[in-house]
Amino acid sequence: MSPHPSPSPPARGGVFVLDAAAIGRAVRRMAHEIVERNHGSEGVVILGLVNGGVWLAEAIGAALRDLGEDVPVGKIDVTFHRDDIGLRAVRPARSEVPVEIDDKTVVLVDDVLFTGRTVRAALDALREFGRPQAVQLAVMVDRGHRELPIRPDFVGKNLPTARDEDVTATIDGVVISK
Repeated sequence: MSPHPSPSPPARGGVFVLDAAAIGRAVRRMAHEIVERNHGSEGVVILGLVNGGVWLAEAIGAALRDLGEDVPVGKIDVTFHRDDIGLRAVRPARSEVPVEIDDKTVVLVDDVLFTGRTVRAALDALREFGRPQAVQLAVMVDRGHRELPIRPDFVGKNLPTARDEDVTATIDGVVISK
């Protein structure tokens, strides 16, 4: 039995595509890939996108510590950099960037990659904190449907979906619903 019980599907119904154990395996695999791609973890900073990417950034950070890699983990709020700011409720949070990012490799982390617009906003927000040497992207779920030329470097699960489906990714699992 998994140490994290799977959450109940959304009230309108849903299908689990990953459970907590699969999420854990994907997180560990992504941590290994980050170390491998960057030839270690020196100069790497992990930043989760508020709100969905913070849990995943923390999980990847923990998996890296389990590998003996000490990587700073923080969060970045993209609220005021979004191109749909007038179309959705604005609930800004505080960014917490634990170290200077100049000349570092920043791994932006989000739960679900869909159109790419949130990642574009994150790239704009990142400029407020410095000029990284490189920016990489880690996501738990890549849905496709990109509207911008953005591609993740590290993916937990490629999950083709219909545009009208919702995908929710948490530490407890990934659910698709209509």
